[in-house]
Amino acid sequence: MQTNHRPLQNRVTPFGEIVAMAQRGLFTGNRGIIHDPATKTLLRRRWSSKAWLICACDYGVRRRDVMAGRSWTELFFLDEAVALAAGHRPCFFCRREAALGFRAAWAGGSKTVPSAGELDAVLHDERQSRGQKRVHPLPSPAADLPDGTVAVAAGAAFTVASGRYFRWTETGYLEPEPDIVAEGVLTPPSTVNALRAGYRPVLHPDIAKFLSGSPS
Repeated sequence: MQTNHRPLQNRVTPFGEIVAMAQRGLFTGNRGIIHDPATKTLLRRRWSSKAWLICACDYGVRRRDVMAGRSWTELFFLDEAVALAAGHRPCFFCRREAALGFRAAWAGGSKTVPSAGELDAVLHDERQSRGQKRVHPLPSPAADLPDGTVAVAAGAAFTVASGRYFRWTETGYLEPEPDIVAEGVLTPPSTVNALRAGYRPVLHPDIAKFLSGSPS
């Protein structure tokens, strides 16, 4: 007898929403404890901490039963561009090298680098407005946005890579579009600056396949 398992509500969209869908992701992460382990369902709140993290799905020999405990609520992202757009940042514990690189790019060459708490405070202000995900004005023409930025066009989210625009969907990225009429960006301004300063997020391998002309 085959049993159908409905996806848990733990996938994060570029708009910061936490939804139930079958999409597999490259990264996990969290916003604190926001679920009931008895039912594996979300509470009404969508964060309990300003530290919104992007974590590795595999770390050493550790294995977790998703949403089974009360340590943190496991969330999942298609790739790092989506996670950054939602307002998360690399974890200093399981992704330390990436976190240090992100912080250095954020500092932009300054000898004074922010603490993790200072990063979180800025991102908290930039990602939300009255409980809603902020769409920020374009800091430059869409063609000049750094790779890994997620822009909004016609209500959809597009990840920028190599001068192309990849539409995010529940089934993954679609084939790239050469141009879009961008209305704003989902990626917080400070994160856009870090991308412009050289931080390179991990993008879904389908993007590289599309750019090379190989089938996904």
